[in-house]
Amino acid sequence: MQALKDALVGADVVVTTGLVLQELLQGFAGAKASQQIVERFSPLGLIQPDREDHIAAANLRNACRRAGVQLGTVDALIAQLCIRHEAVLLSADKDFVHAAKHCKLKVWSVNAAKTRNG
Repeated sequence: MQALKDALVGADVVVTTGLVLQELLQGFAGAKASQQIVERFSPLGLIQPDREDHIAAANLRNACRRAGVQLGTVDALIAQLCIRHEAVLLSADKDFVHAAKHCKLKVWSVNAAKTRNG
């Protein structure tokens, strides 16, 4: 993920949410891998959902479903947090790209980065 490395060493503010951290930790076995993830994520600020984010995420998920886009509950909340904080989402998950067609979510894409970088 060169884009993430560039953002971390550049002027961009990089944040995450506890949901992302939790999903990463659940995906790796072993204390060493878990500790490395915790250490690498510790410098990043955490954004936290509030009641309104949960309500908006449910509405977002429902709107996507009506448009034929399957967006999971956690993904809808992550998308909502990005929308509220006007953050660009860096993810390899194509579901976010499809969801962005139906809301104000901004998703970083390889094609956009290639265009900007020449």
